[in-house]
Amino acid sequence: MEIEEHNSSSSQDVFEVNSELIKEISNALDVNDTDQLAYLLEPLYSADIADVYKHLNESERAALTAYYGSDFDPEVLTELEDTALDQVIQEMDDQHIVDAISQLESDDAVTVLESIDVEDRDRIMAAMPLEERLAVEEGFSYPEESAGRLIQKNIIAIPGMWTVGQLIQYLRTEKDLPTELYEIFIIDPLHHPIGIISLNQLIRAADSTKISEIMNTDPKVVPVSMDQEEVAHMFRQYDLTSLGVVDRDGRLLGMITVDDVVDVIDEEAEEDLLRMGGVTETDITESVIEASKNRIVWLLVNLATAILASIVIALFDGTIEQMVALAVLMPIVASMGGNAGTQTMTVTVRSLATKDLTSHNVRRVIGKEFIISLLNGSVMAIIIGVLSMIYFNNPILGSVIAIAMMINMVMAGLAGILIPVGLEKMDIDPALASSIFVTTVTDVIGFFAFLGLATMAFM
Repeated sequence: MEIEEHNSSSSQDVFEVNSELIKEISNALDVNDTDQLAYLLEPLYSADIADVYKHLNESERAALTAYYGSDFDPEVLTELEDTALDQVIQEMDDQHIVDAISQLESDDAVTVLESIDVEDRDRIMAAMPLEERLAVEEGFSYPEESAGRLIQKNIIAIPGMWTVGQLIQYLRTEKDLPTELYEIFIIDPLHHPIGIISLNQLIRAADSTKISEIMNTDPKVVPVSMDQEEVAHMFRQYDLTSLGVVDRDGRLLGMITVDDVVDVIDEEAEEDLLRMGGVTETDITESVIEASKNRIVWLLVNLATAILASIVIALFDGTIEQMVALAVLMPIVASMGGNAGTQTMTVTVRSLATKDLTSHNVRRVIGKEFIISLLNGSVMAIIIGVLSMIYFNNPILGSVIAIAMMINMVMAGLAGILIPVGLEKMDIDPALASSIFVTTVTDVIGFFAFLGLATMAFM
């Protein structure tokens, strides 16, 4: 067995999950060797345990869950992918599930519960302690992918009249402190946030200093309904570690911490990447039927656009029959246009997601992409034109494909930016639909330009 070990500045060994470790765990589960399992699993963190679950089959996941029993680490639930999470929940006793979820922060509990079957969720929530259940129910009352779903209710909020000494004494004696504590909110009598103080400021100030004298009077807060992508943008923009969340009346509801936002950034980036490929899930534990259903919709859309391109080709079947060289060169024009459009589209979609591309600079960026497409199109047109002229010994054919290449490259560049921007204006996710439309535009224009010019030149 190989467990990779790295040096750590904390003098604590850090272990990495690898294929050899997975194999050893699988073997130990098969023979129910609890001593070996303890040796293999004890060094792993909750995220590592979740990785182990991802690589096991269904029966091995059941055996691993049975091995943990009531000692199951609640944090593992927050790291599991949907299919594996459902399977683990099915294997756990109801009381163990309730105990585990009740130990999580409210935002993590919501994340876990929203990922499992509705029947299981209702049963678990009904058995939860009242306080934890109410916090979770409040989380579910907010829209999906909103700031409300990320709220951590356990925060420290104090009046500004307190002194540093009072606050430090409170922190020393309070038992129910947040798991992650970065900053402390200062509120007015109506529970509106009026300031914030970091632990760094707190420990450097004299005990007699009033909190109101040293607090930052511009606390960053967001409305509970704000989209989580906007929340992530604020964390990036202002280098935040935590952020207050307020209701419609401006009252402080809780906070969002950077560890949750890192997950959001990762999820959103992955989602955009997958959607550009017409895929909605990457969970390798999902069933064949589920994976097929997730992918077939956009394959059908792709089929429709491919048929449209074929119809354009059929319009010029007579020209192609008389000059076989056209059939040889057609894929080059379409392929180069498709690649150019994909390059521009990828940059545009990412710029929209990160707020770098806005209505203020969109015209300038369109102009820039037009010039780039013109330059790249010119280079490609000269290369393919010369090669075609030499290979087929036909200067007119070389000129035709050069002009068609130029037209398609320019149109591909414009489509790569105009289509995502247009979809964004229509409140359609540009990552979801851009690639289909850009590919259609480049194929149709490429074939039409090349075959149309060839028909005028040779017929």
